[in-house]
Amino acid sequence: MQTVGIIAEYNPFHNGHAYQAKQARRLTNADTVIAVMSGHFTQRGEIAIIDKWHRAETAVHSGIDLVLELPAVFAVRSAQFFAAGGVRLLQKLGIVDYLSFGAENADLNSLAAAASGLDDPLVTEKLKLGLDRGKNYAAALADALVTQGHTAHDFIISPNNILAVEYLRALAQYAPKIQPLPVRRIGSGFHDRCFSGSYSSATAIRSELYRATAITPPLRTAMPTATTTMIDALLQNGSAPANISALENSILAKLRSLSDMELLAAPEISEGLENRLKTASRNAGTLSELLALTKTKRYPFSRLQRLLIHLLLGTQRQQIEEFDASGTLDARVLALNNQGRAALRKIATQGTIPTVTKTTAVLNSRSYHAKNFSPLQSMLAVDITATELFSLCLPEPAQKKGGLDFRQSAIHVSK
Repeated sequence: MQTVGIIAEYNPFHNGHAYQAKQARRLTNADTVIAVMSGHFTQRGEIAIIDKWHRAETAVHSGIDLVLELPAVFAVRSAQFFAAGGVRLLQKLGIVDYLSFGAENADLNSLAAAASGLDDPLVTEKLKLGLDRGKNYAAALADALVTQGHTAHDFIISPNNILAVEYLRALAQYAPKIQPLPVRRIGSGFHDRCFSGSYSSATAIRSELYRATAITPPLRTAMPTATTTMIDALLQNGSAPANISALENSILAKLRSLSDMELLAAPEISEGLENRLKTASRNAGTLSELLALTKTKRYPFSRLQRLLIHLLLGTQRQQIEEFDASGTLDARVLALNNQGRAALRKIATQGTIPTVTKTTAVLNSRSYHAKNFSPLQSMLAVDITATELFSLCLPEPAQKKGGLDFRQSAIHVSK
């Protein structure tokens, strides 16, 4: 049985995701497609527009067999750690033969050359110099790689290609037996807010959902029927879209009350930023104002957003470093079909981590609040906290109730 893995966010699952899954299955002749998906907060520190179980379910309706959660301690991180977390989880399953990923430049040799360049000390030095001079990460990275001869001038440095390069780097370090399979992205760019027919970006789709709070014709064109049907139902009962603005007072209160030492203990923060954040929090009345007052060329929105989420989650730098050393400690199942269930049986005998279909089998509400955790429980507790925060961001008060992780099991889709 051939198995291909995909690391994704599916925020939400759209036609481009379905295309990648179909291509990955076809090119590898895979029996099983497994997706490792971020939970309620994404790699850029944004809140997912719909909950993780329904996002996973739409994926299983549209080409994926098994969806596992990428723990928030890896999902809400920079590209290097996001990629490493996903790759290490796939490797620990013991059954994955390929990793498929989207890229603007799907030439494996070019991507591999760029990946090897990331370990060149001269590239690291040049990258840091570029960032210090105010370049954004993509431009600084491109300049560093080109200057040191690791890639051509026309190599596209985009969010997807940066992740592609980091996937290759993580495969080489943690999972050399898993073969990389880049699939060329089609349709609009990663951050494109304009619709471009059937293959529009997730950014454009989310913007339209927030604007219309309804399934409009462009959305029907850009997403599979399973996704539009699911989102329409969630919109109707007030379970979507989640909006991070519901947490802005909590974020401001947290920043105004924490000491400098407490701030410096958080991930994604460096000395000096704590003062900027404290000053901005006293002068901001909204989250957007806070970000605008804090953002610099050195501290872009994505890094700041991740930091704010980690402050709410209560994660700390030392804790994150311990998780980076261990990698993912379980395979938490969000949704699956019959083929995915067969894959779970193989993982049970060939994998090196336990599978979790019910949270309470590992951590119940009583032990969650007692906070006397094993390492696995500690990692899972962060995801539970993420769900508690997510629920508070839903539009209908009746949907804001807590404890969803303790009630919701993995979703089985019969086909």
